[in-house]
Amino acid sequence: MTVFLRRGCGAALAYAVATQGVFADVTANDVWADWQAYLGGMGYDVTGEQNVSGSVTTISNMTMAMAIPDTEGTFDMVIPEMTLTENGDGTVNIGFPASFPMSISGEAEDETFSADLIYSHDALEMVVSGTPENMTYDYSANSLNLALDSLEFDGETVTDDMLALNVQMNEIAGSSQMEIGEKRDIAQQFTASSLSYDVAFNEPESEDTGRISGKLGDLKFDGDTIIPPGIDVSNVQDIYKAGFAASGTFTYASGSTEMAGTSEGEPFSLSSSSEGGSFTGSIDAQRLVYDLAQNGTKLAVTTADLPFPIEMAMANAGLKFEFPVQASEEIQPFGFGMNLTDFTMSDILWSMIDPAGTLPRDPATIALDTTGTAKVLVDFMDPEAVEELETSDVAPGELHSLKINELLVSLVGAELTGDGDFAFDNSNTEEFDGLPAPSGVANLKLVGANALLDKLIGMGLVSENDALGARMMMGLMAVPGEEPDTLNSKIEFTEDGQILANGQRIK
Repeated sequence: MTVFLRRGCGAALAYAVATQGVFADVTANDVWADWQAYLGGMGYDVTGEQNVSGSVTTISNMTMAMAIPDTEGTFDMVIPEMTLTENGDGTVNIGFPASFPMSISGEAEDETFSADLIYSHDALEMVVSGTPENMTYDYSANSLNLALDSLEFDGETVTDDMLALNVQMNEIAGSSQMEIGEKRDIAQQFTASSLSYDVAFNEPESEDTGRISGKLGDLKFDGDTIIPPGIDVSNVQDIYKAGFAASGTFTYASGSTEMAGTSEGEPFSLSSSSEGGSFTGSIDAQRLVYDLAQNGTKLAVTTADLPFPIEMAMANAGLKFEFPVQASEEIQPFGFGMNLTDFTMSDILWSMIDPAGTLPRDPATIALDTTGTAKVLVDFMDPEAVEELETSDVAPGELHSLKINELLVSLVGAELTGDGDFAFDNSNTEEFDGLPAPSGVANLKLVGANALLDKLIGMGLVSENDALGARMMMGLMAVPGEEPDTLNSKIEFTEDGQILANGQRIK
């Protein structure tokens, strides 16, 4: 099933991009020929029964077929009908029936798969304009809907009560401009007032059931893709070396999810909501970049073991990274950051941990922002090279520098902040048990640690002896600051292998 999901997602993305004005002259034949060329360049064999009647070209049984790489299997998707209508002003309308089945089937790794999806729309309008070398697809619709009609694995039918799927978008508008030269440059913009989904499943051989439904509001997307000619989709490494690149930003103003079901006979439920978020990503032959953020998140979980919901909230959560992915003798920059800002729990959950209310219940925050340089020794675009990493002792890269721009851990009344800047000597791996020898300085500040230890002792979570050991360690590694219950620490790694804490040698 995993094989078909991968191929199905690829076909759906190709179809979505192709179905996305600048006025000049394009004909129905130009549009149909470009679909065949574009999808053919992505590895699909595109066929269809073409019939021309006046200004209308009808494509029946449009089929996208692909041989699945590294297997003897195939993947096929069939759209029963599409019309291309020349408007007389150099533009072409693309039309679909208001509702029609889309068939997907395939075979790979001794598995067979087939599915029928019902695609429906309300007032879908799609116009192609421009020239054969520079086509713009403008589209809008009141709604688009995709629902699972039937599903079959290895001859066994998955019935409606076993699995149901429905996805709908509302008030959609967008455009996709394709500039066709040595490479195909695609610029896309897209908006929708909402996206909703509903998935229900029932495992017939157990008591496990579940239903997941959710909604995103005020969706927007803006992105660019470069597709080189004649790419071999079976070789990911060659695709990127040929010049494939993609980047884009997706945002939404609100989100919610509801989940309920049974697991091992026990009921559970989950609900979450957010005040929006964003996802920015880009990939090319050299680098992979992700930047995710979500705002105003709330979560509530109920299980059979607890008679009340577990509630949590967070003002902001984020994750970002930028990594080189191509093996190179050059030292390349990278970055990583994450934050969990103003995390809170309900009083009921706190009462399970701290019934006496000893610990401060201020919102907790964890944040880290780092940058650095490294030498990549493995081509992460090569699946075989990545697979070999799992069974070999070869290091995937060399760390050459690391800068901690921000470190913040604030919770239960204590706060740790810091920064640091280090270089690493990869020619010296004996000093630190196989790791490259570091040199540089870290500056740390800890506030409220002694008060927290006192509270943990009073709660019985930490013994007096353990607290004494912790205080002795803090006394060795830190010096008192100007403010009460404040400790400052300057940890220095020297090039000759020494470690100094506030000027005193500890190694």
